[in-house]
Amino acid sequence: MVTRSGQRLALVFVFLAGFITFGAIGASAQSSINFNGGASIDPTQVYAGVSWESPDIGGRFRLRPGIDGGFGDNLRLGTINIDLIVKFPLGTTGWMLIQGGGPAISVSKFTSELGDSKRELHAGGSYLFGFQHDNGFFTEFRVGGGGFVPQLKIGVGWAVEIK
Repeated sequence: MVTRSGQRLALVFVFLAGFITFGAIGASAQSSINFNGGASIDPTQVYAGVSWESPDIGGRFRLRPGIDGGFGDNLRLGTINIDLIVKFPLGTTGWMLIQGGGPAISVSKFTSELGDSKRELHAGGSYLFGFQHDNGFFTEFRVGGGGFVPQLKIGVGWAVEIK
């Protein structure tokens, strides 16, 4: 069960992402700020997050560090990802295939009616696969490994170009 404070925080992320989405310009080969949200499996949660994506580094490679927070399944989970990604254009459609991955650090805290536990720090890794359109919309699938890193995250988001 998600606490009221967790619900409020998730609502703030959703409204912030919506505000940015409707006032955004598309992201291309420059750096960008990405806002995303979705659901995870094992643990079963909803999450919201933000990441920064660097411009191209040596061809198609980009650095994409990010942070997100998950709520649900009697667990609060904060995850920090440091991904190295590569983008492949899919013809002239305006869509790109995204692949990459890297290390992940998670901070977890169990919550229950009997009381909260102390925070725990864990490390693992994740693999990222997704699609992004030139206008900034993207979808991603993230498969994790290691302690307390969600096994599967499915999310959507919007990239806002930094000029």
